[in-house]
Amino acid sequence: MQSHPDQNKNIIEDDVIIIALFIGSPLIEDEYQINELERLVNTLGGKVIDKIVQYRKKIDSKFYIGKGKLKNIYDYAIEQKCKYVVINNDISPSQIKNIQSFFKDKVMIKDRTGIILDIFTKHAKTKESKTQIKLAELEYLLPRLTRQWTHLERQMGGVGTRGGPGETQVEIDRRLVRSQILKLKKELLKISNNRIVQKKNRDNIFKVSLVGYTNAGKSTIMKVVSNKNTYVKDELFATLDTSTRRINIDKNNAFILSDTVGFIRNLPDNLIASFKSTLGELSDSDLLLKVIDISSVEFQMHLESIDTVLNHLNISNKKHLIVFNKIDKIDDDQLIDRLKKLYPGSLFVSAYANINIEYLSQSIKEEINKNNIQKTICVPYKEGKIINQIYNECQILKKDEKETFIQFKVSGKIDSIYKILEQIKK
Repeated sequence: MQSHPDQNKNIIEDDVIIIALFIGSPLIEDEYQINELERLVNTLGGKVIDKIVQYRKKIDSKFYIGKGKLKNIYDYAIEQKCKYVVINNDISPSQIKNIQSFFKDKVMIKDRTGIILDIFTKHAKTKESKTQIKLAELEYLLPRLTRQWTHLERQMGGVGTRGGPGETQVEIDRRLVRSQILKLKKELLKISNNRIVQKKNRDNIFKVSLVGYTNAGKSTIMKVVSNKNTYVKDELFATLDTSTRRINIDKNNAFILSDTVGFIRNLPDNLIASFKSTLGELSDSDLLLKVIDISSVEFQMHLESIDTVLNHLNISNKKHLIVFNKIDKIDDDQLIDRLKKLYPGSLFVSAYANINIEYLSQSIKEEINKNNIQKTICVPYKEGKIINQIYNECQILKKDEKETFIQFKVSGKIDSIYKILEQIKK
């Protein structure tokens, strides 16, 4: 059986029906989940023509939403000439297989994780992100392999496509996928080792990372703070590749600012695992900026989603500042007052309207200098190199020019100051 030509095609300018199943009674957040999935579909270029919501006491183990309801949806999709049905939840490999068999090849079924993977594939630009996405795709595909995905050797170069005695095409495909997964993991390990070498060159500078729900405005903050062009677009997962900038606050204070992939509700574990080398920027950071879109009705859930991923990466205790972005989109002083009490020290900005951005830079500067020490250093006039080092690496609080030496009162990093003192002793 040949694979269907649309089986691995992204949704582009196609009509889509969304199915959402919830267990128990209706909740307000149910609608938010469905609307979020619609935005994900829109990001791929799809057009949602209908959203079908079902509430049940339990999930149907074979067809997820029940055979009767599935038949109604299938008939409706055929009537509307709709190519895709997207399920709001992550469904099991066997359920996808059963539903797809029921739909035959006339309507393609995708679940939420499948949609997110398609978006990631669309937006990946660098070799690293493309490798990470391919790995996540194959790990998602492996338990879902059926006869619909035959002839994978076309995608994988034909290596190992000859089956042994009695080996089925599906078994060959699984072997091909496992081989490709192993190869991609080795490639990512090599990329990760190169990243470690690059990080060593930034050991002595304060490192800040932007984290946040997708579309919270991280890239816009990056653009405004660094005064450099950064890709900014109002769509989910517009930025996948980590971008890094050196920011000079003033003569004595600088930091590295990194923007990482956005988070989302129930971000698939295999995606987090695949992006671990990219997200490793977070564990190496001295400070995390948790960027929250305050104009979203679900901003509290967005904050919880960030914390969930940080827990997954074992860096939940990392020093952080909460940055409530997009304050230009709200007119609710009571909300801001309430959040100030709930999250002391949090910042309220609008990167797009350039509101309060100076407070963000000032807060980072305070964090940089929090562990600085003050010392009085006396340097002979002849030690011009050391004097230049003091001006370059320390903040001069006071300077007295004596007869044979200059007396500096400085503030700076412990390592820098003691290195200067050691040179004076020699």
